[in-house]
Amino acid sequence: MSVALRNAQRAVPVRRAPLRRAVCALRAALGASRFDVGLVCASNALMQRLNGVYRHCPEPTDVLSFPFHQVEAGELPRPCCRGEYNLGDIFLGVEYIHQQCRETGEDFDDVLTVTAAHGLCHLLGYRHDTKLEWEQMYQKEVQILEELNRLTGSRLRPLTAGLF
Repeated sequence: MSVALRNAQRAVPVRRAPLRRAVCALRAALGASRFDVGLVCASNALMQRLNGVYRHCPEPTDVLSFPFHQVEAGELPRPCCRGEYNLGDIFLGVEYIHQQCRETGEDFDDVLTVTAAHGLCHLLGYRHDTKLEWEQMYQKEVQILEELNRLTGSRLRPLTAGLF
């Protein structure tokens, strides 16, 4: 199945091929290679609009995930037909992420990949509204990033380490 990547912003250059490869590897680490996923690189204006409409928080943000299926954390969807082999869409606030990286000195491409991993976890039902949910999601992020690190020689870690 595929990762459809669309760059819907012009403020920040995005290296699409490496990002697509990373998301494919992360999807495989989640056991979800059979499922399509949409990835949109978005501007602050688009993220602010989406965040306002769907989360009632009209501010730009780093990632918003829109699952195609509603599943419990860690469950894979059980599609009924070919058209349902879809995890959903992830909107990456690349302008927001780029601004944060400039302030912290972190590598933009690395943070973009880790943020996409976070978004993928959300598509599979992981949340972080409570400490228990955060711990479960954090462990899944560690697991899939370790697999990506093994494949690529990277040293990526979840961004949510200090959430609780």
